[in-house]
Amino acid sequence: MRDPYTVLGITRSADEAEIKKAFRRLAKDNHPDRNANDPKAMERFKEANAAYELLSDPAKRGQYDRGEIGPDGQPLNPFAGGGYGGGFNPRDYGGGRAGGGGFDFAQGADDLFAELFGGRSPFGGTGGSGGRGFRTQVRGPDVAYRLTVPFEDAVALKPQRVVLKSGQAIEIKLPAGLESGKQVRLAGKGEPGPGGPGDAIVTIEIAPHRVLVRDGDDVRLTLPIRLDEAVLGAKVMMPTAEGRVALTIPPGTASGRMFRLKGRGFRRLDGTRGDQLVTVQIDIPADHAGLKAFAETFVDDRDIRSALDV
Repeated sequence: MRDPYTVLGITRSADEAEIKKAFRRLAKDNHPDRNANDPKAMERFKEANAAYELLSDPAKRGQYDRGEIGPDGQPLNPFAGGGYGGGFNPRDYGGGRAGGGGFDFAQGADDLFAELFGGRSPFGGTGGSGGRGFRTQVRGPDVAYRLTVPFEDAVALKPQRVVLKSGQAIEIKLPAGLESGKQVRLAGKGEPGPGGPGDAIVTIEIAPHRVLVRDGDDVRLTLPIRLDEAVLGAKVMMPTAEGRVALTIPPGTASGRMFRLKGRGFRRLDGTRGDQLVTVQIDIPADHAGLKAFAETFVDDRDIRSALDV
């Protein structure tokens, strides 16, 4: 086993807070849930736990610093009988021992597991045992799923059904701030294992809409209108993610004018919503006899390009 100070990346003068901070960082970085495709993550985690068990115990740390025990917590001369009551019990120095399908976690490390991982040991079971020899077994593997959510459902955060490999149908709630690539974890819905089942991890993809386009938390729409609707004004039906609505076009509306429908966009993390932004585009027919005849007699003597200096 490696030197525990080297494993945690700390100096020999590190205090209790520095030791705990170093272990927290390694525990988070090498947690199996975050390293499903890295088989070495568990070994790194075990090594960090063994180092933390030894250095977080003042008595063991002193023995190690004096050269009385090794990095595995075992006496360097187990038969000398000095200072150990005339006998040696490996359990007294269990520094991250692996075997029998389990792993002995540090006294105190279980409290960190409860804090970092919601009370669940990274390898199954629950934290907070408050004692040495807390043995766990490896959980079953997580199972990945991909769920395509209709655009309208994503805006409304409509619950979705996911059918698991077991055939069980689960309804999941879509979270605020939803984006493609967002993952939802279903605890205990993965493959079985000696330490309990793994989780189901659902990756969400938002399907594109036929005419609406997402822009951050807003929804954009280009709305074609006729020339007479732009000149005279009109009420025009248009789509939103929540159904059809009528948009009032004021008389004299120019092509490119944007209208804002408040609260018709995606829901943010704080509960507020984006808007729907509607840009009107006047559609001029390519060959319309009546329009040509009108244009030939219509006179508009405004200098509309004066600001361009042309």
